[in-house]
Amino acid sequence: MYAHNLICKLPTLVLCGLLAACTTAVDNPTTQERLSERSLETLPHISKKDRDEFHSGTEKDARLMRIPHAPAAADHEMASGSHPHYKAMTGLAGIRVPSVSVDRERYGEIVDNGVKSVGQVPVSTFSIDVDTGAYALVRRFLNQGQLPPKDAVRAEELINYFNYDYPQPDGSTQPFSVTTEVGPTPWNAQSHLVHVGIQGYEAVKKHRPASNLVFLIDVSGSMNGQDKLPLLKSAFKLLVKQMNGNDRISLVVYAGASGVVLEPTPGDQQAKIVAALERLTAGGSTHGSAGIHLAYAMAEQGRIDSGINRVILATDGDFNVGTVDHQRLMELIEAKRKQGISLTTLGFGQGNYNDYLMEQLADKGNGNYAYIDTVNEARHFTDDRQGCKNPD
Repeated sequence: MYAHNLICKLPTLVLCGLLAACTTAVDNPTTQERLSERSLETLPHISKKDRDEFHSGTEKDARLMRIPHAPAAADHEMASGSHPHYKAMTGLAGIRVPSVSVDRERYGEIVDNGVKSVGQVPVSTFSIDVDTGAYALVRRFLNQGQLPPKDAVRAEELINYFNYDYPQPDGSTQPFSVTTEVGPTPWNAQSHLVHVGIQGYEAVKKHRPASNLVFLIDVSGSMNGQDKLPLLKSAFKLLVKQMNGNDRISLVVYAGASGVVLEPTPGDQQAKIVAALERLTAGGSTHGSAGIHLAYAMAEQGRIDSGINRVILATDGDFNVGTVDHQRLMELIEAKRKQGISLTTLGFGQGNYNDYLMEQLADKGNGNYAYIDTVNEARHFTDDRQGCKNPD
């Protein structure tokens, strides 16, 4: 289990500076392209048939309408927006088209904790699960020369990304050790900061409980990108290398439909597992809820008593068909958690990434949430064994 820090207010000036730089949201305005009927009527080379097809909805995209008596290259010009009549046909005359794709990433609103009087509220509780997704997300934005959205900056995840070398518990009978310190608040002489660090007991590798892992992988069309499915395969290959004959690995995929690619397989049959990963390709819509149901069924089939039973969901979080009521999905995950099957989430990609959903699913599933943007980040996740350790 990982060290966990609870810091009432940020304890280091270095992190304060980083967070201050990251709290400005970057808005990405969207441009809605509308076709101007008047502009179509005033273009004599657009046939009445083409106009009628477009207005009736049978023409999918005005930019791809064929221009009679024009060379084939004109179609390419229309698709790219470089054709001289493009703006007139699409009603975008005078409007600058954005040079980058529209950003549809979603983040949960962060609400700051208020100040409470210890005389009135003497007890404070906090979760000791360890998520690191926010750190990798913030780093991605900064590496791209952008400020992250303010709701992507979760201070506790930036702090808990690192190992603070807290003292280990004396043995397995002591689940965790506690390190505390109190110091003056740099920006308020009338208050103090309390730092609470928790280090969980880490079992020797050879004594690690057997793991029953179900890789639940999104292979929908939205995962078709080098920073998505190909990177996902590399991450899971690193995790497979750490498995042994006592472990079991299953592979479930979902897109428009879900399916079992690999039944529960001993962890030492790594060539078979890697071959199943290599066969995956992206395409289709995202029926995430159906995949989760099937993954839990595989987890039950391969259940290891007194072992670690976990579903590891890897996706960009862009669920667009199936169970749209996320509350029902949360209730399912909570019910399975109570039955001893936890859920860890790994996020991939950008542009349509749903950080909020990924974090919520992991919280309800009593697992961890990490964002994977590079092979090095995948190695950080697998080396620290977040995917295989129970957080309690």
